[in-house]
This record gives sequence, structure tokens and C-alpha cells, in this order.
Amino acid sequence: MNRLLLTVSALTLAWCGAAHAQSQTQSQGGAAAVDGTAKVAEVVVTAERRGENLQQTSIAATVLTGADLTKKGVVTVDQLQFVSPSVTVSSFGQGNFFNIRGIGKEVNNTGTTVGVITYRDGVATFPGFFQTEPYYDIASVEILRGPQGTFVGQNSTGGAVLITEQSPKLNGGYTGYIRAQAGTYDDAGLQGAVNLPISDTLAARVAFNTERRDSFWDVTGPHTGHPGQLQEGSARLSLLWQPIAPLSVLFKTDLNYIDQGGYPADPAKATNDPFKITNNADNLAIDSTMRSVLHVDYVLDNGVTLRSVSGYQQGRSAAHVDADGTALANFTLYNHVNEYIASQEFNIVSPDSGPVRWVAGLYYQKDAFVYPTGGFLVGAPRGVLDETIVGKNPNETKAIFGQTSFELPHDFELQIGLRYSDVRSTNHATIGITQFGLAIPDNQTAASSKLTGKVALNWKLDADNFLYAFAATGFKSGGLNVPLSFTLPPTFGPESVTDYEAGWKSTWLDGHVKTQLGAYYNDYQDLQVSIGNPAAPTVSTELNVTSSTKIYGVEASAQAVFGALSFDGGLSVSHSRLGDFFAVDTRTPQVAACNTATGPAGGGCLNLSGRELPYAPTLTVNLGAQYVFALGSSATLTPRLDYSHIAAQWATLFHASTDRLTARDIVNAQLAWQRGDYVVSLYSTNLTDQRYLASVGTLRYAAPPRQVGVRLTRDF
Repeated sequence: MNRLLLTVSALTLAWCGAAHAQSQTQSQGGAAAVDGTAKVAEVVVTAERRGENLQQTSIAATVLTGADLTKKGVVTVDQLQFVSPSVTVSSFGQGNFFNIRGIGKEVNNTGTTVGVITYRDGVATFPGFFQTEPYYDIASVEILRGPQGTFVGQNSTGGAVLITEQSPKLNGGYTGYIRAQAGTYDDAGLQGAVNLPISDTLAARVAFNTERRDSFWDVTGPHTGHPGQLQEGSARLSLLWQPIAPLSVLFKTDLNYIDQGGYPADPAKATNDPFKITNNADNLAIDSTMRSVLHVDYVLDNGVTLRSVSGYQQGRSAAHVDADGTALANFTLYNHVNEYIASQEFNIVSPDSGPVRWVAGLYYQKDAFVYPTGGFLVGAPRGVLDETIVGKNPNETKAIFGQTSFELPHDFELQIGLRYSDVRSTNHATIGITQFGLAIPDNQTAASSKLTGKVALNWKLDADNFLYAFAATGFKSGGLNVPLSFTLPPTFGPESVTDYEAGWKSTWLDGHVKTQLGAYYNDYQDLQVSIGNPAAPTVSTELNVTSSTKIYGVEASAQAVFGALSFDGGLSVSHSRLGDFFAVDTRTPQVAACNTATGPAGGGCLNLSGRELPYAPTLTVNLGAQYVFALGSSATLTPRLDYSHIAAQWATLFHASTDRLTARDIVNAQLAWQRGDYVVSLYSTNLTDQRYLASVGTLRYAAPPRQVGVRLTRDF
């Protein structure tokens, strides 16, 4: 631990401190940047149901504006790992493993919930799947690190991502933008948005995004479809109605259709170029989603806000995958799944000022996965051993929560937050093995409940320095294993984490530099881990590590603006250690019994105690810099570079050579010319064309190669 602290202290001093809270006074530059008056703008975070200055809240977070996303080349969830410390995102086709500080999810199934949840306009989105929705017409993205047990609940042991889309503006005129894009791999895209002032009390905003791109992969073999080829279209309609000053009604509907042609991959042990693969599947990869959100806010005469947030979402995902990743065998996965989510939250929020501030809330969510007849088939190989699932997996969450902040003498503040969650997951399905005529009923329920929360002591030392320390808890509910083995438990229990954290946030040089520095120590109980099932190798089983698992580290970040020059950076150094645990790797022979708590080691039973957790790199770094050159006729030219390093990480607890994901060193670049309302940008993502794997399991999935293109944006 001392070594970690010394390392980060040295790097922090070299950078003048830490605070990645993203914001820039102008999207590409402008007069303020050129004449030297620009400073780091105040960043607002909404994690605690009210807008607060990030520099004066006990929250570790990265906040990006929509302009920041464009500058840094962030258009999908995968790219968030390159702009925030402690974040990794490993995509495997239909979903991803999103982890913060090594906590999140590391198994691809619908029965295991996530530890990092994404919200869109206050509504929790699909957990782990349907995550390829593009980022367009976005107001802000908040990446919250550490358990968010008070306001987010059971899906946030690692953290949460809060996305706020642009909303209509009353009396805002007919304003908006249009952006065209063209690039390598025959990439072509068009997006835009327009604000429509219908009346003094009603406004609308319409936004859209469409893109078409050829595949990164050279796929041979007797396959069908177009694996890796992208065709997507998205649209959003927003309405804002404010008939009287205290009442605000905001409605949004998002539609998305994303066709990736298939999810190309090859075997984990392959050594060939991961973009030159063979395939003999009927490839398919289509996600379509709809989300509607209704916000109603009413401010009472005493300043108290009554708030209702309602959401309804439905998604349909269809995937046909070559499960062996070759043109030789005939292992296949056909997965057609529908998901429906309805949620409702009520808040009562006190005024922002006063010696006591408080928030109280109620939450309800119903989530159901539905596997239609013929919708799910694993062929291992096809025609020899066909496993099927038909039925549904409904989940129900109920919660009550609240937080109170007390002003104390000498500029201290005490915050106490609590949340009680009750979660229930049920299977009503039939598991079949066609060749044996088996139809195994799967009717079981797993229930979890937990009291989580946060106690923080904050100290506003002066106008430029803020210190905090807190203890926060989070939990992730238990779930259900597929009943294809009679030797392993059909259910697994909930996990919980206690996070002890302290930090210092500062503003330097008359607002030209803002910094953050924090350290955390996580005590993880009953960690959920995914282990292959020896009795059914195509199925993973979720188990609990009954002894304590430790995760600890330090994070630093900084942003600075000095005239035409601005830069930002983030860093994390962490360590993880698995508790006492024994397991069998299905890739090696098993000749002896294996108890997860006692072993003994030998005969294929491996002692995994003390191992580094999956998707928990010891070091992550992100750096960005730009300079605004003033040209004639009020034009500017802004070159920008962004660099990210994510150290090597393991994809499983077994630490086999094929489980290792190599380090990622990603460079994005942009050169933007701006004059008035026009911006022309030359851009490149993965400028050095590093070839690395996004994720690896039985198959390995390659991450995107270098892409180069041009964007033309016209604001109006």
C-alpha cells in the first residue's frame, strides 16, 4: 500500500495535482481560449438527485460534456475506458463486461446482474446487454467510481454511468446542428438535432443518428451474413412542457436499430491475425430498442421539489454466432432474447440551500428476459448435442432511500444516506437437450435484501480546497444458475462491498487548474465469480467466494487551461486479492473432488486464493492536450491528442496464458478548423493501429483497429 501511495504522489506532483472533471468553456476553442481569460469551468454532477459542484462533493467521478465526447472520439460505451481512470470495458459481441476498480461483471449470461449500471435521463437501462446505443446529442456523461449504494442501489457495487441527453429549451429559438462524417472502411454517418419552440410553454427537440461502415474483419469459410459490418439508425423525440413556473414535464422517446452483421471471433488459443479469421455460421447480430422516459417536477412554495421519473423499455436482440470460431467444427449459438423493463421512482428533494439538506425516494422496477420457442440454441456441435432454453426470467426490485446533509461548525458537513433494497429473480423456463429427449423444468427463485448507504464527513477548508472521508456500502443481488448439473448449487448468493475512501479536491492558480486525489480500500464479501461447469462445459456456473476479497488503490486526475493551451489527465493504481477459493478449470482434466472453500489443491482442483481479479489492471492512465491557434478572419485551428494506457489484465481467475489481455496504449487525434458556426475536423481513433483483444473467453474478440475520417459540423 505504501508503494502505491508513493507512486501516485510522485505522478500527482508532476501533473500539479488531480481532477479529471471534464469541461471546457468552448467546444473547440474560441476567443476566451485565445486571449488567455479561459479557466476550468465548474463541473456539475447529479449523482445525488440535485446539481452539485463536483469540486465540493465527496464523489469520485469523471464528467464529460457532449463537446468533450466529440473531442476525445467517444461515440460508444467501449471508449469510456480511455477517458476515465479505473475503468475497463471488454466487449464480447452481444454485451460487455463493464468494470470500475475491478468490480462489475465478468460473465456473459442473463442470470448474473451487473455491478456498473448505466442510466439514461434518470432511468436504469438494460443491464449488460443492448449497450451499443450510440452517444449523440448528449449533454453530459458522469462516470461514478465506487459503490453508489444510496441513490443507485443493487447494481452499483463498482459504480454507475449517468448519461443525460440534450433536452428542449423553451424560448430557445430554432437552434441545433447537423454533422456529416466519412472515413476509412467506407464509413459514412450523419447526425443532427433541432430545437423547436412550439409556444411559450411547450418546446420539442428532434435528434437522429445514422452510420454505415464496412467490417474490420477479413472472414473466409462457408459462412453467410456480413460479420462486423455496421448499419445503425437512431432517433429521439423530446418534449418539454412548463404551463406554470413550478411545474416541468419532460418526455423523451429513443429508438435504436443496430445491425452489426455478426460477431466475428476466433478461438482463444489462436495465434493468427485476429482480423483474418474463418467462419462457417449463419451470422446475425441485430439489436433494436425503444425507451420512453417521463420526468415530472413540481416545486412547492417552500422550495421542496416533488419529482417523478417513469421509464419503459423494450429490447430485442438476435445473434447467430460461430461458437468455435473456425470453419472446421460446427459449434453454434443462436440467441434470440427479448427484454422488457418498467421502472418508477419518486423523489422529494429539499432546497439546495440551508443548514440541512435532504432527499427521500421510492423505487420500483420490473425486468423480464423472455426466451421464445426456438429462440435459444447451443449446438455443441450442432446436431450432436443441442441445448435449448424456452421461458422467461422476471426480476423485481423495490427500494426506499434517503440522504441528509448537516452543516456543522467550521465548514464541516456530515452526510448520512441509507437505502433498503429487496430484489427477487425467478426462472420459469424449460432447459432441453434434444438428442436425449430431455426437458428439465427450471422453476426457482432467488431473493435478496440489503441495507446499504454512505456516511461522509466533508470539510471545506477554504474556497479552493475540499477534503472528505467516507464509508459506503453496496451490494449485488444473488441469482440463478442453469440447472444442467446436479452437483453444483442452482442459486448463488448476493455479494456486498464496503468502501473506505478519502480525498482532496483543489483549485489552483486563480481557477486555471483543478485537481482531485483519492484513495480507497474495498472489503468484498461473498464475491460472485464465474466458473466453468465440468458437467456442462458450454455453461458457466456462478459461485460465491465466502472469504473476504480485497481491492485497494489510489486515483488522481487533473484539468488545466492556460490561455490557448489546455490539458487533462487521469491515473489509477490498484491492487486486488481474491479470498480463499478453490475451483476447477474445465480446460484441464479433473480427477479429484473440489470443494470451493477447502479444496484440496491437486487433481485439477486449483487454489486460486490471492489471485488478481479479472478485468482489474494495476495501472490506468489517460492524458489529453490541445492548443487553439488564432487564424485570420476569426478562425481557429485546434490540434488535439489523447492517450490512454490500460495495463495488462486477466480475463479469468485461472490466469492461463490465453486468459491474458495485453496492455492497451491507445492514441486518438483530432485537428479542428472552426470559423463561426462551421467546424471541420480531421480525426483518427487508435492512431497507432494497435492490435489488441477486447475480450477473451472460449473465443477472442478483437478491438477496433485504426480509423481515420473527417467530420463537418454546422451549428445553427
